[in-house]
Amino acid sequence: MKIYLDGQFYEKEDAKVSVFDHGLLYGDGVFEGIRFYQGRVFRLAEHIGRLFDSAQAICLKVPLSKAEMTEALLETIRQNALQDGYVRLVVTRGCGDLGLNPSLCPRATVFIIASKITLYPAEMYRDGLTVVTCATRRIPHGALSPMVKSLNYLNNVLAKIESQQAGAGEGLMLNEQGFVAECTGDNIFTVKNGKISTPPISSGALAGITREVVFEMAAEAGIAISEPNMTRYDIYTADECFLTGTAAEVIPVVKLDSRLIGGGTPGPVTKQLIERFHQLTETTGVAIY
Repeated sequence: MKIYLDGQFYEKEDAKVSVFDHGLLYGDGVFEGIRFYQGRVFRLAEHIGRLFDSAQAICLKVPLSKAEMTEALLETIRQNALQDGYVRLVVTRGCGDLGLNPSLCPRATVFIIASKITLYPAEMYRDGLTVVTCATRRIPHGALSPMVKSLNYLNNVLAKIESQQAGAGEGLMLNEQGFVAECTGDNIFTVKNGKISTPPISSGALAGITREVVFEMAAEAGIAISEPNMTRYDIYTADECFLTGTAAEVIPVVKLDSRLIGGGTPGPVTKQLIERFHQLTETTGVAIY
C-alpha cells in the first residue's frame, strides 16, 4: 500500500508523522472520507470544498491548492491500482511543540490513504439497522461547530461505544435541547406519509455530502423533503427511516430504542433511494485513470 505524505509516496510501514504533530497531540486538524467506484471518485469537488471550508473555519492553512489536492488524491489511488474503495484525506496543523500555540506549527501535514472500507455487514443493508439513543450529546455550535469535520471525534467515539455496548448497529445523538442531531457517523432521515424529513444543520448535524445527494434524488423523484427540528417521537412514529454517509452510503433503520419502525422492514422510499444512489455512483464521478 502506498501512502501520500507531504508530497511523497511511502509504503504503509514507512509513512509516519511526528509525535509532536498537533493532529496527534490535540486533534488539531481536518479530514474527509471519500468513496470511489469503478474508476470514478464520487462527489470529489464537494469533498475537497468541504475540507477547505473546515480548514478555513479553524484557521488552518492548507499547503496545497484545491487543484493540487485533487491531483494528489487521484495519484494516491493510481499508485495503489484501485478501482473501488475509500480515501481518507487528512490535514493536520503539523509539527509543533507540546504547547497549544498553533503559530509554532510552521507547516501543515497532509496525508492521503486509499484503501477499502466496509462499515456495516451486507445483511444490515438488506434487513435494516437497529439504533439506540445515546446519552452522549452532540457538541453544540457554541463549543465547536459540527460543520467542521475535525480530527477531534471523541464525542462521536463515546457515542459509538454506547451503541456497541447496547448491541446496536448505530447510536442516535441528540443536541443539548433534546432534538435529534445525527448518528455517530451518519445523517438520519425519516419518511412519513410519503414525505422525507431530516434534522437541520443547526441541530448539530454535519452537512453530509450523501445527505445533499438525497435532497437531489428526492427532487428528481418528486418527493417532498423538509428540515424540521425533530425529536425521537418523529422517528418512533415514522413509516421509514434511513441513514446516509460516505462510508455507509444509504442504509435502512428498522428499530430505535426497541420500537419497530414501519413494521420492522426497510420501506419502499428507502429502497428506491438506495437503488438510485447506486446508479449515481456507477455512472458519475471524476475519472481516476
